[in-house]
Amino acid sequence: MTGDHNFTTFDEVIDFWAKERPDGPAFEQDGRITSYSQLDDITRRIITLLQQRGVAQGDRINWLGKNRDIYFMIYLAAARCGIVMVPIGWRLAPAEIAYIVEDTGSSLIFADDEFSDVARDVADRVAAKPEVLTVSQVEKLLPDQALADYQPAGEHDPVLQLYTSGTTGNPKGAVLTNGNLLGLRNPALEAELPWQYYDADDCMLVAMPCAHIGGTGLVNISIASGIRALVQAEFTPVGVLEAIENGATHMFIVPAALQMVVQHPQARDTDFSNLKYLMYGAAPMPLELLKEAVRTMPNAGFLQAYGMTETSGTISLLPPDDHDLEGNERMRSAGKAVPGVEIRVVDPDDNEVPRGEIGEVAIKSPSNLIEYWHLPDATAEALRGGWMHTGDAAYMDDDGYIYIQDRIKDMIISGGENVYPAEVESAIYGHPAIAEVAVIGVPSERWGEEVKACVVAKPGMEIEEGDVIAYARERVAAFKAPKSVDVIPEMPRNPSGKILRRELRKPYWEGRDRQVS
Repeated sequence: MTGDHNFTTFDEVIDFWAKERPDGPAFEQDGRITSYSQLDDITRRIITLLQQRGVAQGDRINWLGKNRDIYFMIYLAAARCGIVMVPIGWRLAPAEIAYIVEDTGSSLIFADDEFSDVARDVADRVAAKPEVLTVSQVEKLLPDQALADYQPAGEHDPVLQLYTSGTTGNPKGAVLTNGNLLGLRNPALEAELPWQYYDADDCMLVAMPCAHIGGTGLVNISIASGIRALVQAEFTPVGVLEAIENGATHMFIVPAALQMVVQHPQARDTDFSNLKYLMYGAAPMPLELLKEAVRTMPNAGFLQAYGMTETSGTISLLPPDDHDLEGNERMRSAGKAVPGVEIRVVDPDDNEVPRGEIGEVAIKSPSNLIEYWHLPDATAEALRGGWMHTGDAAYMDDDGYIYIQDRIKDMIISGGENVYPAEVESAIYGHPAIAEVAVIGVPSERWGEEVKACVVAKPGMEIEEGDVIAYARERVAAFKAPKSVDVIPEMPRNPSGKILRRELRKPYWEGRDRQVS
């Protein structure tokens, strides 16, 4: 098992495992295996490549592409010497990519070969005219590079900058340090939580996008634990099923992706016995889907992880013991604060609200971002009083479990009553004809806003509006049940798979000053 090594930087991590486990696999992708001693060697050569181009500690570099083992090696090389990696979502439009490149002031974009044209187009658009290096070019250049001599980055040096998918305006660059990314590992090991220990032959499946904390964050865990990261270019249900049969022991998945996995025909014949722990999060998980997943993967420990880019990932966890096949109230929660983290639920004046009352989730943690890049006002607002204000509405029970209701800005106010879409979605999700549901507020002369359900039918099923409304009314208060139902072909989503409620809302609020009544 991995011991409780007290790491403060990724340079220490790589140094340690290259000596301790030189032949152990660090990365595997498409049959290519990179050992920890090779990782040490390659990252030192990449540092030379960066130094030759005048990239220095504190500078930003970009990655445009899908999940690639070489991306993670460039990121770790940069982290070793305090250069900040900024991965960019490959599904973004060129203008959005250009905004991020411009904002970072990067002089160097690493690009997956298939995105080289987009990267060069973007490089031409921005003032700094960054150099573009493709994966093929990097692979050709590396063997000729010397092993770098460099000043290792410190615990408080930034190494990763992730852009949050803002629901309004431009995305913000969350700046994370070595210490932010590794800071919760040691309290977790000290608490002797079983899922924090990894055997030498454990394997982390990395299929979530690397431009999100759910992608790059998993590699932070696998590398710090000295285990293999099995990298897949992008999520596919078949890819996940095959990875589990091929030895993946740990993974993180969002609910929409988990639904595709458990409902895939191949799932019936898949041997899930290798899977030790399945972490899920990033969006509300309907209880019926969770019960289906627990039935499908009976040997896996289910861990609900709640966190955000700004907290470097998970800050609260619902452990396997709180999951059962029948379902229980706690399975609706996001668990409790992990060791090293404090969570409060506060009112608009930052006073803690009584247990059971809804307020905003605020987090004190060594993993909280140091700043939003170049946005001092947004940083001060988010981190006021030393607490990260999440924008999530929730209540806490007497045992410290957090029940996320929704984003505060997604709340619907209907006739003076607060309605949280996630709660209504969970009520509707079990309907036999419905594959997916998203709940929004639409303008109402009488109530200000009223609840509308947008639903996608299961293949071959018909959906009756009145039937859905009646189904919801049996499960939630009448004022929360939808007044109308739209049947749509598919849900609009952002690159990380979250449903874009704003896209569903847009047609109903055209020409109005505010998005709430």
